[in-house]
Amino acid sequence: MDHDVPRDHDGRDDDKWNVVLDEEFVRSATVKEAPAPTRKRRWPRYAALAAVVVAAAFVVLRYTSSSSDEAVAPKPTASAPASKASALATAAPAESNRPARPMIPLAKAFPAHVSTGTSGTFTKLGTAVMKSCTEPDSVGPSLAADITTGKGCVGEEIALYKDAHNNQFNLAIITMKDPRDTVKLVTRLSMAFDDYEVAAQAPPPGSGLPTLPADSGMVQSFTGQGRAMVVGLAQWSDGRTRDYQQLGDRLSPLLKNVSKNVARYENEG
Repeated sequence: MDHDVPRDHDGRDDDKWNVVLDEEFVRSATVKEAPAPTRKRRWPRYAALAAVVVAAAFVVLRYTSSSSDEAVAPKPTASAPASKASALATAAPAESNRPARPMIPLAKAFPAHVSTGTSGTFTKLGTAVMKSCTEPDSVGPSLAADITTGKGCVGEEIALYKDAHNNQFNLAIITMKDPRDTVKLVTRLSMAFDDYEVAAQAPPPGSGLPTLPADSGMVQSFTGQGRAMVVGLAQWSDGRTRDYQQLGDRLSPLLKNVSKNVARYENEG
């Protein structure tokens, strides 16, 4: 995805500083074609699958291998935003101890249905809140390392959608405590478009969709909204490894809609 890196922080409140300030970023975000399957990151799955239960919806994640020394980010907090520091330095809490504003609620981020823009509809199959931002079932080691070197992560949320043709679309929202860390994540992932650091989810039981092989064709795209990075992944229903531009075009309306929802929430803070 080719776009300019935002200018230096201009001193505004971090909660109101957006990586993306209008629709132009999302419109101009180019979905990069996936590389040949031999170069693509694979997310191997074991025979067993884990089910995450959220609001009666099941989202099954593909297991991935992980190193034993991967760091784990702090768990999300539901605390209210930290108040402004007292004029007395002795009364002000340390910056690192201030509770982070919660991430966007799942229902606000991921609507049940989203228009494809061509008389079609994306249908939500399930959502989940991950235990941490660096779960090995959800992110690769490089992304996990980048997350842990920042000022902290509030949490990660995921969702799985399908369209009328049963193509599969994964969304992930990773909310950092500092929006400058989000800029870094979006920039690094966008530059390494041939590396897949966010895992695709397997369809929940009863959805009627197949669990696609790990080497299925896939496109990915990223946007930044305040503290949050939004990641979109798309796969053809048959897992074919071609027609990537068309697949990216199908992903775009869904990614744009979720990105707008996140931007709206971030601007409320």
